[in-house]
Amino acid sequence: MKSFCKLMAAVGLIGAAVELRAGLINGVDAVVHDTVITRQDVAEETLKPQRELWNEYMVITHQPDVYQTKVNEAERDNLGTLIDRQLILHEFKTAGYNLPEKVIDDVVQAEVRAQGDRMTFIRTLEAKGTTLERYRQGIRDRYIERAMRDKNVSSEIIISPHKVEAYYQEHRESYKLPDRVKLRLMVLNKSSDPDAPQARKLADEILGKINAGVSFAEMATLYSDDKMHQQGGDRGWVKKGELRMEIDGAAFSLKPGEHSGVIETPEACYLTQVEGVEAAHYSPLSEVRGQIEKDLQDRERGRLQKQWIDKLKKKTFVRYY
Repeated sequence: MKSFCKLMAAVGLIGAAVELRAGLINGVDAVVHDTVITRQDVAEETLKPQRELWNEYMVITHQPDVYQTKVNEAERDNLGTLIDRQLILHEFKTAGYNLPEKVIDDVVQAEVRAQGDRMTFIRTLEAKGTTLERYRQGIRDRYIERAMRDKNVSSEIIISPHKVEAYYQEHRESYKLPDRVKLRLMVLNKSSDPDAPQARKLADEILGKINAGVSFAEMATLYSDDKMHQQGGDRGWVKKGELRMEIDGAAFSLKPGEHSGVIETPEACYLTQVEGVEAAHYSPLSEVRGQIEKDLQDRERGRLQKQWIDKLKKKTFVRYY
């Protein structure tokens, strides 16, 4: 009885410590077992997609409300991802599994060789605001999560051709393509720095070179500020209404091979070139069969993963703040 009382007291102290940390740490979002997930953890997880969302919904299409909604969704999704990860790591630990340190050592050594030497590698980690131990822990966590998912959720999910065809017929309107153009887009962001190149002046110079015969893709690769510059500004097929109004109007007035003049907005200057035009139509099943099969596999895999995570939640302490 005495040992049991001591155990319960210890459990109580752990719970109190978690509550205390939740009160002291600014912006605690959740606690899984005895691991605290902070607002900062979620923000760090969301940093990369947030940058991409800013470029897509503020710079390109200028939809601030959509941007904020997408950021909120990303934060909710990433909080869920972090909680799921901690549930899986806790299950790995309590089930008595073990990950040999040699696995981690091999990954670290490969990265050290890629960097040149150990000191260079450590300085690179420091520049990113992390440490060798945190880097090793990240590798360990990713290995464990992947291994546990593979063990508990089958990766071999077979979708029958009949199911694909039935899905296509039931969702045929989803495969109706509106008018669209295949285009390249160049983005030249405006800067408040007086020493920075002026976007309008640079855009006019680039337009002159394109008019003289220089490749649009080459100019986009060299000068565009968006993430697609490495692909020469290639944005693939774009539906009417997807781009901000000024760019959309210019793009859908062009014929294949034509480029626009400088399109100026308060935030940036743009140039676009149309490489193809396509009228509205339904995508045939032959074109979308592979994607439908993949989507149905992902949906079934997601269902099985949720089923597994829900089981873990039932036997692990989880609290949201």
